[in-house]
Amino acid sequence: MNKEKTTCRYFTTYSGVKLPFKLVGELGEHEIRNRNTFFRGYFDADGVLLGFQKMVYGDVELEHQYSYGEDGNLREADITDVDGEVMRL
Repeated sequence: MNKEKTTCRYFTTYSGVKLPFKLVGELGEHEIRNRNTFFRGYFDADGVLLGFQKMVYGDVELEHQYSYGEDGNLREADITDVDGEVMRL
């Protein structure tokens, strides 16, 4: 995920069962200081979710990275679990 060309925002959780997940419960940066668990989402200039990280006690527990086709539909998702195992869908 090219974080230089993205905007990072924070959320309490996600919704949905289909990829890409929808991040919900947006938090301000000051609100994550005392949270044990939150989601860090990365969005492009158009507000499209490029990926997210589930943060638990300061560590990345889960990461999704999304890529989209020219039609705007999800093309691939790379999912990294807590053990660093990557699954491509």
